[in-house]
Amino acid sequence: ERANLMNMMKLSIKILIQSALSLGRTLDSDFPPLQQFFVVLEHCLKHGLKVKKTFIGQNKSFFGPLELVEKLCPEASDIATSVKNLPELKTAVGRGRAWLYLALMQKKLADYLKVLLDHKHLLSEFYEPDALMMEEEGAVIVGLLVGLNVIDANLCLKGEDLDSQVGVIDFSLYLKETQDNDGKQDGGITAVLDQKHYVEELNRHLSCTVADLQNKIDCLEKTNSKLQEEVSATDRIGSLQEEQQQLKQQNELIRERSEKSVEVGQPLKVTRKSLCKELEKELELQIGMKTEMEIAMKLLEKDTHEKQDTLVALRQQLEEVKAINLQMFHKSQNAESSLQQKTEAIASFEGKTNEMMSSMKQMEE
Repeated sequence: ERANLMNMMKLSIKILIQSALSLGRTLDSDFPPLQQFFVVLEHCLKHGLKVKKTFIGQNKSFFGPLELVEKLCPEASDIATSVKNLPELKTAVGRGRAWLYLALMQKKLADYLKVLLDHKHLLSEFYEPDALMMEEEGAVIVGLLVGLNVIDANLCLKGEDLDSQVGVIDFSLYLKETQDNDGKQDGGITAVLDQKHYVEELNRHLSCTVADLQNKIDCLEKTNSKLQEEVSATDRIGSLQEEQQQLKQQNELIRERSEKSVEVGQPLKVTRKSLCKELEKELELQIGMKTEMEIAMKLLEKDTHEKQDTLVALRQQLEEVKAINLQMFHKSQNAESSLQQKTEAIASFEGKTNEMMSSMKQMEE
């Protein structure tokens, strides 16, 4: 994987520099070779990232290592401030892409990444030991990035959907470059196709991850709306309880007044009867309100249990999807190793065939 990514980065940088020099103008974000360069660079920075568990699942973002640059290199604080001041960026991936855009425009991209490589003890918090940024390939790529300082880029971040865009590698650019540089296309095509299989697997995995995260977001939004309804219902129950308490106090006052009025004399019997009727009505109203509150509480408990069951089912589905993704990844690795073994066997057979042909020529002579 590291070798494939390094080769693709070499090709993307070479194509970007050649096309930029041939045009002789300032590049913008719509320039296809520049877009391909950022896609490949993003894959390089994501290689070997450690998984961090969050509330909505697992998260792998390359923006975490880039945030270290501000601490290690004070002159990068302008980039960090600019990224934080962009309100349209909602995710760490979007902020990471904006950071790369700004670093390229400053012509400091190679310098900043070199600072990270010089502090690998800090990078070990974000990357696995065999990640590209932790191995020799990372230093080679940083050296290649120095050549981009000859390019002038003017990238507009406002209006760009950096959060949700999914970068897809266009192999036609790399295939054309390989064919132009080498008349014997077989070796170049084979190398590009090997890289194509690898990146297709990455793109498929990214597409599945994006779809899975979108489904989780939809489920969370629905759950949030239901919880808000439950909170409003709970507030309504509290207000009803307060009203009930006030009615009880009013009934107590009315009862005391009625008792006092009875002590005054018989002419107040009519008033006492009317008061009793009002008390009976108030009591019936309180009983009805209490029944409504009990029904509402039961409905809330039932809805809560259903949500808990749904959450358990969603977690089980998530674990199954993770297992399937891991199984597919292992199968892909096995297929690649089998293909490599067959390629080595073919090369060995070709060598033996050449030896036999030379022996036959010698025997004929």
